[in-house]
Amino acid sequence: MRKGKYTKTQKPDGWGTSTRLVRGGTSRSEHGETSEAIYLTSGYVYDDPESAEQRFAGEEEGFVYGRYGNPTVAMLEERFRLLEGAEAAYAVASGMAAAWGALACLLKSGDHIVASKDLFGSNYQIITNILPRWGVTHTLVSGTTAADWRAAMRPETKVVFLETPSNPILAVHDIEMISDIAHKSGALVIIDNVFATPILQKPMTMGADIVFYSNTKHTDGQGRVFGGMVLSSTQFKEELLKPFLRHTGPTLSPFNAWVLLKGMETLKLRVDASSKSATLLADEIARLPQIERVYYPHHDSHPQVALARKQMSAGGTMLSFDVNGGKEAAFNLLRRLKIVDISNNLGDSKSLITHPATTTHKNIGPEARALMGIKDGCLRLSVGLEDVEDLLGDIKQALLINS
Repeated sequence: MRKGKYTKTQKPDGWGTSTRLVRGGTSRSEHGETSEAIYLTSGYVYDDPESAEQRFAGEEEGFVYGRYGNPTVAMLEERFRLLEGAEAAYAVASGMAAAWGALACLLKSGDHIVASKDLFGSNYQIITNILPRWGVTHTLVSGTTAADWRAAMRPETKVVFLETPSNPILAVHDIEMISDIAHKSGALVIIDNVFATPILQKPMTMGADIVFYSNTKHTDGQGRVFGGMVLSSTQFKEELLKPFLRHTGPTLSPFNAWVLLKGMETLKLRVDASSKSATLLADEIARLPQIERVYYPHHDSHPQVALARKQMSAGGTMLSFDVNGGKEAAFNLLRRLKIVDISNNLGDSKSLITHPATTTHKNIGPEARALMGIKDGCLRLSVGLEDVEDLLGDIKQALLINS
């Protein structure tokens, strides 16, 4: 039986996206299983003490402890590495473990971080509340021009951090421009690419140094497990990220890694289908008189639509919109929905909707929400795989539109 990652004739770096998603990283045991195996073990045994010594010294290939590595997790890392086109990948227990690990392994007291003002609530808390306890200062950039980003840079700036598109109002930032500015100042660029997914946007091709994901979202895509992924250079992973994460312990379980491997097989199909529906919904919702504004990267009304179309191959699965009438009107819409579920998760095969001001961005406070442009009438919609006509009909009836 064939054993190992690839046969002699296979060249995974030359594969197309769909092939990488189905077969990338596959490592079969001597049993020749079709589906990837789940290695549920916390430790490993050695043939002799010399072998143990050599593995711990890095002189012999193999696993030493579940917190340090696992065959199922390694398959997921290699599959994601191939998909992203990165030198290295490191899987962790959640998206926020990925965000925290990427930042914390780099920064120390006296360092400075520059970030866009448009941030997910937990990213905002790390940058503005947790890292300052370590003596790490920050500057939040409100504008979108090169001058805005240059003005924020300091000699002690070590990291530039941004989400694009952002959560929840889908602000889009110029990755190539910002990366050029950061690199000239000696800083590394970290991108939260969760909303765009690796299917629609490749930040590393535009200059980003580190990209991370919450695999809890689109990678799983069915609301089952948590997971996160950091993509980087081999040097960053081996010298900074791996030592930090190995000793702090945000380990991804082998079962979750296996579920995520299965999710990757259909990732492109799901993202493409949901993006197509989201594009149609953005157009239709924008026409409704009860809606003040729609936020969608590829919609003509988006202030960075040209940049979004340059950076992203499609508009993505996420859209937001402001309902006229503020929180009360938004809540009334939520109460009347019959198909779309109220949930703060996203990237699911089921369409999900949330009110950011009272859920994902509640704890950042009204001042920070105002800075980000999050209104009390804002709703964030994660478009799933239902018939788009049914989704539009559900939103219309929730707005008491008879059609």
